Amino acid sequence: MRLLLLEDDVMIGEAVLDLLRAEHYAVDWVKDGEAAESALRTQDYDLVLLDLGVPRRDGLEVLRNLRGRKQRMPVLITTARDAIQQRVEGLDAGADDYVLKPYDLDELLARIRALLRRAAGRAEPVYEHKGVSLNPATHEATVEGKPIVLSAREWAVLEALIARPGLILSRPQLEEKLYSWKDEISSNAVEVYIHGLRKKLGADLIRNVRGVGYMVPKE
Repeated sequence: MRLLLLEDDVMIGEAVLDLLRAEHYAVDWVKDGEAAESALRTQDYDLVLLDLGVPRRDGLEVLRNLRGRKQRMPVLITTARDAIQQRVEGLDAGADDYVLKPYDLDELLARIRALLRRAAGRAEPVYEHKGVSLNPATHEATVEGKPIVLSAREWAVLEALIARPGLILSRPQLEEKLYSWKDEISSNAVEVYIHGLRKKLGADLIRNVRGVGYMVPKE
C-alpha cells in the first residue's frame, strides 16, 4: 500500500516514516501543502496522513481540494489542533478519521489499518481467501493454517491483490503500491515477486490476465 505523509515537523515525520516503512508501506513524505497538492494530482495513494498547520497551503485546504476533485482515498488527519470545532470542520471537509498529537504510534497504525479495510469494503481485520490468511496487524501469513515467510515486497503485492478479489491490477499499478519516489524499480520486479508468491502459495492463487495484469479470482 502506498501512503502520502504531509508533516512539516522533521522529528515527527522521520519517526512516522520509519514506522510505516517497517510495516511494509511505501511512503512519500512532503512537508508543505503545495507539495502535497502536487503529489495528489500526479500520484494515486491508498491513504493520506494529513497534518493541518503546514507551510504554503493549510492542510484543510488540501483536503477540500482533494475531495473537490472527487478523489476518494481515505484521509487521516494528524494534528495538534484539538478544539472540537476544528475536529468537526476537518471531518465535515471530508476526512475519514482524526488523531491528535501527540499520538500513540500503535494507535496510528490501527487507525490506518481500519481505514484501509473500509476502503477495500471489508470489516474483518484478517484477509482470508482460498486457504491463505494475512494479518496486517501482526504480519502473520499462513496457508491452510501453516505459517509462511514473505518478504516485505511479496507481502505488499499479495495484500494489494487479496484485499480486492476479482480486481485486476496492472504492473504499473502494483509498482505504485510497492515503491515510493526515492526507490529504484527494476524492470521485472513485479514478476519476480509474483513468481515467489506462487512458489509459496500455489500457482492458482494469483492469475495472470494476459496483456492486462494480475488478480486473485473471487472464486
